[in-house]
Amino acid sequence: MLQGTGSDVGKSLLVAGLCRAYTRRGLAVRPFKPQNMSNNAAVTAEGGEIGRAQALQARACGVLPAVDMNPVLLKPQSEVGAQVVVQGKVWGKAKARDYQALKPELLPKVLESFHRMSGEAELVLVEGAGSPAEVNLREGDIANMGFAEAAGLPVVLVGDIDRGGVIASLVGTWILLPPAERARLVGYIVNKFRGDVSLFDSGLEVITRETGLESLGVVPWFAEAGRLPAEDAVAVQRGGASGPGAIKVTVPVLSRIANFDDLDPLIAEPDVAVDFVAPGRALPGDADLVVLPGSKATLADLAVLRREGWDLDLTAHLRRGGQVLGLCGGYQMLGRRIRDPEGIEGPPGEAEGLGLLDLETELAGDKTLIEVEGVEIASGAAVRGYEMHIGITRGPALARPLLRLGNQDDGAVSADGKVAGCYLHGLFAADGFRRVFLARLKARAESGLAYEAGIERVLDKLADHLEENLDLEALLKISGR
Repeated sequence: MLQGTGSDVGKSLLVAGLCRAYTRRGLAVRPFKPQNMSNNAAVTAEGGEIGRAQALQARACGVLPAVDMNPVLLKPQSEVGAQVVVQGKVWGKAKARDYQALKPELLPKVLESFHRMSGEAELVLVEGAGSPAEVNLREGDIANMGFAEAAGLPVVLVGDIDRGGVIASLVGTWILLPPAERARLVGYIVNKFRGDVSLFDSGLEVITRETGLESLGVVPWFAEAGRLPAEDAVAVQRGGASGPGAIKVTVPVLSRIANFDDLDPLIAEPDVAVDFVAPGRALPGDADLVVLPGSKATLADLAVLRREGWDLDLTAHLRRGGQVLGLCGGYQMLGRRIRDPEGIEGPPGEAEGLGLLDLETELAGDKTLIEVEGVEIASGAAVRGYEMHIGITRGPALARPLLRLGNQDDGAVSADGKVAGCYLHGLFAADGFRRVFLARLKARAESGLAYEAGIERVLDKLADHLEENLDLEALLKISGR
């Protein structure tokens, strides 16, 4: 199990790289994360949902994502509460304090999933969440040492040198752990090093002297990490190209933005500049396209959009001849009205939508979780991805659908073609559709980007990177292989 000295130290990326490296050695490998918190989720073949990072790690293993790879997923809906997904299905909602009391009840489910994963693998690579040094949250823990103890796992500690203070982080984590938990630590990894690694030799000596743990390697900064689908919302600060002739795409950063990796293929295009606009800044006036992304709390984020004045910016953008695309929750916002009578995504209520499509949505019924494929109706270009939403959308605009998925239509397009929306996540990953779509925005020379093939190349490069800088033989021996 890889545990970190804090969040965003690179645990997810290390697990993905190790999954690919050990899979290439011929082992049957599976990823596992007992508890995850993210609004960037993926749909599994069973019709469940897990964290995006575990889906990427499954891909690195060459297997389909499964709900048992991430048995508990928390999807924040407010500052103090989240939707709780257990083994792929929505269990309910819980405030942070209430969830602390709930965790012991979830441990049997977590262990059940872990044992199923173990039964089909020769090696299971487990990712912790946050840090085991969060001793105020230790009681009932299922994410770090609580799970490691219950499953009997050795633990490797990961520190991030790029943020500074890595010696204090690693040594301080060791100091805060009780003796039984310290005994589970079998080594440490220093991640995200920039520059001459040999300059940190004396730092490794200090960490080893203070903790008694051996270094399993120092991993240099992996520059291509940004080309892999991200899970944490901090990733929305990434942007694409800029300069003369660039296609300019603007994305307002909603408070509960979800499935923002929908934009990754656009970011990867060399002539597309993706600008994630944080609250406090107006939507730029020179954008070719504004994308309203998915949201875990659609009514609340619609209120944020209005509070920021982005609704007025959208009106001006369309008046200048720009285009708007809504994805999932963003698609729902484009309609005339949104209702949440049962309080599925927050307090019960309703609100006027942006009125850019003649539609109404009611958040009701079962959650749709399905992988789909089809075509864009206007071009016939193939698309594929997944739907992950609650809501029934009705209205005259559905007579002009955007997509045909299997034997059903999806989405809507305005009469003038300037506004469109759909429930399909991942549509920009389809190279043919992306090329056609971008060519409508502005004349361009095709880049030839093969997005999915590029993900595979980066995973292979990441595995090579870890082979070179980590002691993979020692890690196998630690795991009992």
